[in-house]
Amino acid sequence: MRAFTRLSIFGLSLLMVSLMIVSCGEKKQGKVIVTEEEFNIRQDTDHSWVIDAKGKVKNVGDVDVKSVVVTGFCKSCGEVLVNGKWFVSDYEKTPEQKDTISYLAVGDEEEFSFRGVAFLMDQSGKDPQAMPEDLEVEVVSFGTVEQ
Repeated sequence: MRAFTRLSIFGLSLLMVSLMIVSCGEKKQGKVIVTEEEFNIRQDTDHSWVIDAKGKVKNVGDVDVKSVVVTGFCKSCGEVLVNGKWFVSDYEKTPEQKDTISYLAVGDEEEFSFRGVAFLMDQSGKDPQAMPEDLEVEVVSFGTVEQ
């Protein structure tokens, strides 16, 4: 009887230690990066232009991800409408200004595109001479798929 009790205590202790080691293990994480980005200028009206973006994102994490939201930013653009200067809106991005990728498996790459990274109004109607500096695309959010 004593041998059985000792064996039971030893078995339970071994089980507890095993569970503690497994629970302390590193959790798998999702990570999505932008692998390609391209910006282009589109004339919206006779006196306004818009910068649109397209490219690719890739899941380089350990788990599949879902609801990947990608949008663009112009860090050098102003927030006030000035004739002949690139500007951005300081409000929350509209659905047109971001793209959502519903599912991205580990190692997969997917294309994105959206409009309205930055805007330009020019009463003279002249085409913009150059893109603004500091344009970038960012993955702003995603969820992981539990397996």
